[in-house]
Amino acid sequence: MNIIQSIILGIVQGLTEFLPVSSSGHLALTKALLGVDLESNLFMNVMLHIGTLVAVLVVYRKLVWNLIKEFISIISDIFKGKFTFKNMSHDRNMIFMLIIGLLPLFLLFVPVPFLEDTNFKDLAEIFSSSEYLWVVGVSLILTSLLLTTGIFFNKNNLKKNKIRKRYNVVDSICVGITQCFAAVLSGLSRSGSTLAVAQMRGIDKQAALDYSFVLGIPSIFAAAVLELKDALSTDVNPINDIGILPIVVGVAVSAVVGVLAIKLFKWMLSKDRMFIFVIYTAVLGVATVVTSIVK
Repeated sequence: MNIIQSIILGIVQGLTEFLPVSSSGHLALTKALLGVDLESNLFMNVMLHIGTLVAVLVVYRKLVWNLIKEFISIISDIFKGKFTFKNMSHDRNMIFMLIIGLLPLFLLFVPVPFLEDTNFKDLAEIFSSSEYLWVVGVSLILTSLLLTTGIFFNKNNLKKNKIRKRYNVVDSICVGITQCFAAVLSGLSRSGSTLAVAQMRGIDKQAALDYSFVLGIPSIFAAAVLELKDALSTDVNPINDIGILPIVVGVAVSAVVGVLAIKLFKWMLSKDRMFIFVIYTAVLGVATVVTSIVK
């Protein structure tokens, strides 16, 4: 892998991990266009994810630090016998809702019926291959539909004054299950789909986006750890195979671009510019489906 390829992949990962356009779908399309096999360069894929993990930690460092302090406070209250579910602060409520939202991820390790030695997590690698680019296209179209639905529900809830900033158990489970679908279907945006589902549940759009990004921290970390285990299980040294400089450049680019992408997304959401992503994912999805059919 050369420097130009690592820069392109870093930009694609940084932008699409957080913008509601699907990082897995764009990486699959980029891989097909550049002729870069990320399955054989799985270590590079891991490093790009670490770059985006750094990005979300930088942007949400204050919130993450408050949640860490609140978690320690919860443990202290439990040991002191002072813990109660009543009248929880916003940060304390968010901690429990994040935990609940992460629980559905265990469904990814459930075996797929009729497919031997395959769980739902493995389907993500299958669907991201060039043979199944039509799945990426259909999932991009589904992302567009979900974003449209989220926008509609948000406007309708605003008119009826039914907007909430706190998640409840049902909200968290719905978002968590949606995140599982996004993990399996390359082309289904994790940030976009979880944002849309939260809006359907009546959650304030900025609160929904913050929850989605923070929920993504352990998800991205877990994905990176699992991919790193697979990457290091081969006899080939991935660092020597890819090169140190392309790895460093790719991580740095994905981190910097990721920070900018998060800030851009938050700004566009506040200015009601989500229709841009609706149009983009719809057009790209249709083009991908048509291209895969022609091929």
